[in-house]
Order: sequence, then C-alpha cells, then structure tokens
Amino acid sequence: MAKLWGGRFDGKNEAWIDAFGASIPFDQQLATQDITGSLAHVKMLGETGIITKEESQQITAGLKILAEKAAKDELTFTIENEDIHLNLEKMLHDEIGPVAGKLHTARSRNDQVATDMHLYLKEHLTEIIEKVHHFRAVLVNKAEEHVETIMPGYTHLQHAQPISFGHHLMAYYGMLTRDQARLEESMKRVDISPLGCAALAGTTFPIDRQMTADELGFADLYMNSLDGVSDRDFILEFLSNSSILMMHLSRFCEEIILWCSHEFKFVELTDTFSTGSSIMPQKKNPDMAELIRGKSGRVFGDLVGLLTVIKGLPLAYNKDLQEDKEGMFDTVHTVATSLDIMAGMIDTMKVNTQIMHDATEKDFSNATELADYLATKGIPFRQAHEIVGKLVLACTQKGIYLQDVPLEEYQSINPVIEEDIYDTLSSKTAVTRRHSLGGTGFDQVQKQIQLAKA
Repeated sequence: MAKLWGGRFDGKNEAWIDAFGASIPFDQQLATQDITGSLAHVKMLGETGIITKEESQQITAGLKILAEKAAKDELTFTIENEDIHLNLEKMLHDEIGPVAGKLHTARSRNDQVATDMHLYLKEHLTEIIEKVHHFRAVLVNKAEEHVETIMPGYTHLQHAQPISFGHHLMAYYGMLTRDQARLEESMKRVDISPLGCAALAGTTFPIDRQMTADELGFADLYMNSLDGVSDRDFILEFLSNSSILMMHLSRFCEEIILWCSHEFKFVELTDTFSTGSSIMPQKKNPDMAELIRGKSGRVFGDLVGLLTVIKGLPLAYNKDLQEDKEGMFDTVHTVATSLDIMAGMIDTMKVNTQIMHDATEKDFSNATELADYLATKGIPFRQAHEIVGKLVLACTQKGIYLQDVPLEEYQSINPVIEEDIYDTLSSKTAVTRRHSLGGTGFDQVQKQIQLAKA
C-alpha cells in the first residue's frame, strides 16, 4: 500500500519497521478529536476560498459519515496507515474520492496532532475537575457526620493529640481543593489552538486561524508557529498536577489501609471495595485502596517519562513526540477511575466511632493538655513540659495513664492542680477546647464545613 507521504521514497517498506513507527494502536483514541478538528479546518478552507464551497461541503459530509462510524465504534484502523490522521484521510478518500486530498491543504500532521491533544485534554480535564469536585463533596458530607467523632491524631505514626475525625477528613478536603484549583488554572494552557501553525512555519495560504479557534471553542491561539507545534507544556502540567493529586489519594489510601487493619479497626470498607484471599478464608483486604496507592506510581512515571522525552528536543516537531500520548491517555484513565473509586469507598465506609474514641483514652495523647493546664496555673511551659514528661515515664512504669493518677499525687507534684484536672484530661475536652482558627475544636470543624459548602 502506497504511503500518503511516499512520493519522495522508492524503497520497499518493511512491515516490522512500519509497526515500530506506527502510533495507530494508541492514537486511535483521538479519532473523534481528529474529525472535529478537520471539520473546523475544512469549513475555514471553504469560507476563505482556499477550496470551493462545494468541495468544502463534500468533505464535510464525508467527515460526518466518519464521525457517525466513530461514535458506533465502526472504524477499522490499520498499521499500514500508521497514525490516526492518515487512517482517517484514507477512510475519507474511500468515502468521497480524490477530493478528500484537499482536506490537508494549509495543514500539517504537526499542528493537526497538537490540536487533537488540546481538544482531548480539554474534554477530559473538565471531567476530572468534576470528579475532584464530587469527591470533595463526599469528604465534606462524611466530615459533617463525624464532627464529634474523636480519634487519635498522629505524628511519626505515634499518638500525638486527640482530634475530630471530621477535622482529619477536612484536611484531605483542603488538599483536594488545591488540586482542583491547579487543574482549573492549567486549563488556560490547554485551551489554546495550534491549528494553522502547519508544519512549523505557518502557511502561504490565506487561512483564518481565529475562525478555526472559535469553531473549536478555544479561548486563545498560539502566536508562534514553532511553539504551537512543539509545545507539550500543557500535557506536562496536567501530568504534574495529576501526580500531586494521586500523591494525595495515595496518602489517604495508606491511612485507610491502616485503619482497616485488626490493630486499628477504626473503619470497615464495604464488600464492593474489598477482596478476599484464595487461601485464607477470613481475609477482607482493602485492595482498591492498595491499588490506588500503587497506581500513583504509574502517574509519576508518565510525568517523568514525558519530561525525559522532551528535555533534549530541538525545535520544532520531532518523532520523539509520538511518545507524548500514551502517558497522557494512561493518566487520564488512572486519575478518573481512582477518583470514582475513592468517592465510593469513602461515601460507604463504616466508621467505628467507639473504637476510635477508646483509642484516645488508653494512651498519653492528653499529655499536652496537662502541660497546658500547668501553664495556665502560672508554671512556665518548659518547666510544665518537663514535669509532665517525668510523670508520663512514671505512669508507663506503673502501667497506668494520666487520668489514673490520684489527685493527691498530682498535688504533691504541684499544689496548684485541682479536681478539674480530670475533665481537662478527657479527650473530648481536649478536642473541644481547641478553638484556634483552623483547629480541631468542634466549632472550628463546623466552620470549615460551612465554608466548604459555601
């Protein structure tokens, strides 16, 4: 089969080399975007008189037939035609004859593929932003249910201070809010049209780039044709933002995995988001959380892969850029699916509130409360810190907790300590009293939730 670009060549094609150079196995995902871009381009060619109105209408009709077939998954792609552009051009030729060859007037595959990817990412970035927004809503709703559910707060994975579980969930809400803001901001770099930049230098034909940009719904145009065909910053930015997003999901999944364990028993996942063991009948594994934690590595790899591809490329287009698509497709699918799984998993998760609360009563996470209490009685905080540290050591040696220490023993340490010390040492009091802006006090958590809802 003759190549559509084959006039310069007289050598025989080697099938295995064609297969190595072909991108159609993966860039066929751009079929809809490629047809959409072609429809805008051929309309412009007709409006500007570069081709006749009749030719424009004939090509448009053929492209619409291909669009219908694409919607029904009825297009058949071949490696011989190597990429999505040449495959569709060959199909168009089969539909309407030689006039199909006029579609490529004033256009190159270089600006064509760049346009396709801008259209693809604009569509899927919008979907991902909507999924992030939905997951944020799930977090807010779950947090509202558990404003007064008390759990241990951790540093170094050690009990630190008691906190509201709602407060913990709202921390992830904050992360996801920044993720959404980054994705929304990046849309400015996605929403730019490279169509009309041609191979690298623009074209001698009297094209109207603003017309095609408007037709395709782009907010802006590339003002430099070299930049327009070679820019992949918009993909790198998407991959970078997606990597941060997946890192946040991975952190959350790590905590869910811990909370599901026999040692914690803080939460239980529904069967939908769990799996069993082929040999151990008792197992209920948080596999979906583990998979998301693992799939973060895929997205990180997609980012590093594309950075590596682009880092040494001279202007303008180089075949290396064929490697820009698979990572983008993979990240879009991975992030979108992970967000759906996370939203469902958290929405249906059962929280064992009593176990969470009890975990704060059999530990020393109230030590800071005692130090603060002494500080309010006039003892310098550093001195109070030392007093409490020694008391904790004594308690661990006796196998008791701070709330088990008799009042007379407290008063022997310092007579300013009164009966109210036991209320101060309760985890609920510890959480409730933290009224500082952004703190874990129930009123502050409610404020976070109300702001989030607004």
